[in-house]
Amino acid sequence: MRTTDGRPAGHRPPESRSAVITGLGVIAPNGVGAEAFWKAAREGVVVLDRISREGCQDYPLKVAGEVRAFDPGAAVEERYLVQTDRFTHFAMAAADMALAGAGLRADEESPYAVGVATAAGSGGNEFGQHELERLWGKGPQFVGPYQSIAWFYAASTGQISIRGGFKGPCGVVAADEAGGLDVIAHACRGIRRGADAMVAGAAEAPLIPYSIVCQLAYPELSRAADPDRAYLPFSASAGGFVPAEGGAMLVVEEEWTARLREAPIRAVVAGHGSTFTGPPDWPGTREGLARAVRLALERARCAPEEVDVVFADALGVPEADRAEALALADALGPRAARVPVTAPKAGYGRAYCGAPPLDVTCAVFALEHGIVPPTPRVTETCHDLDLVTGRARRAELRTALVLSRGLMGSNAALVLRRAEGDD
Repeated sequence: MRTTDGRPAGHRPPESRSAVITGLGVIAPNGVGAEAFWKAAREGVVVLDRISREGCQDYPLKVAGEVRAFDPGAAVEERYLVQTDRFTHFAMAAADMALAGAGLRADEESPYAVGVATAAGSGGNEFGQHELERLWGKGPQFVGPYQSIAWFYAASTGQISIRGGFKGPCGVVAADEAGGLDVIAHACRGIRRGADAMVAGAAEAPLIPYSIVCQLAYPELSRAADPDRAYLPFSASAGGFVPAEGGAMLVVEEEWTARLREAPIRAVVAGHGSTFTGPPDWPGTREGLARAVRLALERARCAPEEVDVVFADALGVPEADRAEALALADALGPRAARVPVTAPKAGYGRAYCGAPPLDVTCAVFALEHGIVPPTPRVTETCHDLDLVTGRARRAELRTALVLSRGLMGSNAALVLRRAEGDD
């Protein structure tokens, strides 16, 4: 990678290498593109609806967040389309958007400067189902060679790196929902170890019969048939979460390198913490999530009273929501009840590993605009939280805390700071 005057960007020692976000790309049920996604989240738009995907209508899961305004053929070349699943189509398209926003592309003279890291909870379900249908319906000779790679958790990482010519450190976090925050920490680790930039994030495509059957084992899954009542986190009517497809990809870049090439610095990745409390103990996540928050704040050198907004995990299960509220009180102290808390995903669903990068994207825009988006459809909370409902709220925002918990027991917290010079 080179600076605007053509000089090599160079490297600094790990302790002085900080990570910033310079690009955002989104494929989500409520909007394609980061700006469209933010506008819908800011306005509290709700897109949850009855599942319309073929073969999915007769299952106990009735409501989901579907990505309907996305044409993979217009976003991804045919030679990649035929060998990849929908979740990778989302990731490649979002990565293109993030790279364009950051003004970043592979440098032939520094091909190892940029790496790729993605998170995945389930892999290529749709591609795999269709190949299994061919196997059992027609025979093994009708199964294509791409089945061996399209279902794989690392498929998105591999295709983004190959397509973009990125030969830097690459990896995949195969995890539950919290992996969507952990992968950003993984990208920051790549920066500290010498990469100039990392394309990082996650996208999921779990709305296919094969995948839905697997999800039905989750007791936390909402079975509500009414989209208006299906996902109401932190409320007395909470009855589970609504799954969604989509996600977000970010360009995470070494700050000094980004400034040398005059890239748009959107936010600073200040600190991350993660713990594991094991399934299926939602009350037990109180201690684990609080510990993750304290670790993130400590690594960000951030006092609890400096947190200006919280983007909640918001599972929508009463005991899980209560544990999250108590964890915030444990980690932030008495001020926790006065910090604005929001869960924009109540309007578009919980996209498993894709959910945390979408929350991070929302947090970046919130810091830039001084606006906390609302928690759609929730009118009041039964927990001691300052939950933002109804309309977006204006606030002085310098530090955002993003939380995530996985159905298998992972807990993660990420601290973002407003970029300097944004006053």
